[in-house]
Amino acid sequence: MMSMEISSNYKDYRNDYLERLQEGKDKTNEVGKEQDAGNKRESIPVPKDEYIHSEQSGSRPSGLYRMGQDENGNPKVLYDDPKKAGGADKKGQPKVGADSPEEENCTTNTDKVDREIEKLKEQKQQLEQQIKAASEDEEKVKELEKKLSRIESELSQKDNDTYRRQNAVIS
Repeated sequence: MMSMEISSNYKDYRNDYLERLQEGKDKTNEVGKEQDAGNKRESIPVPKDEYIHSEQSGSRPSGLYRMGQDENGNPKVLYDDPKKAGGADKKGQPKVGADSPEEENCTTNTDKVDREIEKLKEQKQQLEQQIKAASEDEEKVKELEKKLSRIESELSQKDNDTYRRQNAVIS
């Protein structure tokens, strides 16, 4: 049988790694002090960030977005350009309802997508009628059902708002 003794006195434990680490820190501190002394002689200001309240800065923000309404009463995001003095009052705040010439009216047209979906729905109805009419011919029914399932899967992919938005024409 083998016995092992564990020393409970941790003060006697020596760690070379910690000593080397401490020596490295001391060397970097000495080098850092020398560099700091050199910087003080050159008197180059060190750039740093600091918060300046908007009232104290005296300058306006680079641009403001706000919610407004278009001519039909629909919600719309409006941009107030700080370069235009006509869109702001004396305090630098944007006037509500101030129309600037840079404002663009965008319209989204989904007519093409809607026509495509309607065409698919019509094809689906026609195939369903053809399947009912050709109930005696098994091969023709299988072929029509295959076409019907293809059209139904295409219709399920396209008949949603996401597809309409992605394929809409914006002008």
